[in-house]
Amino acid sequence: MSWQVQEAKQRFSEVLRAAHDAPQVVTKHGQDVAVVLDIEEYRRLQRGALTFAEFLRAEPLLDDDDLVIERSRSLPREVDLG
Repeated sequence: MSWQVQEAKQRFSEVLRAAHDAPQVVTKHGQDVAVVLDIEEYRRLQRGALTFAEFLRAEPLLDDDDLVIERSRSLPREVDLG
């Protein structure tokens, strides 16, 4: 269900009860700005979350066999330093 900010403020207890059954979207000026989740759903989502450092260490998008980096063999350009 979707709630406007003012309505969500006035009926916050109802928003919390509804969040037990399904995520509740809060809107401001017709734009989604927040979601109220049941705590168990939140914890379930957090269990699978990696920190950015863990994500980089895991390298899920890169297999070493797929990485081919070739260095340019051309000579560097001349630079006038005077």
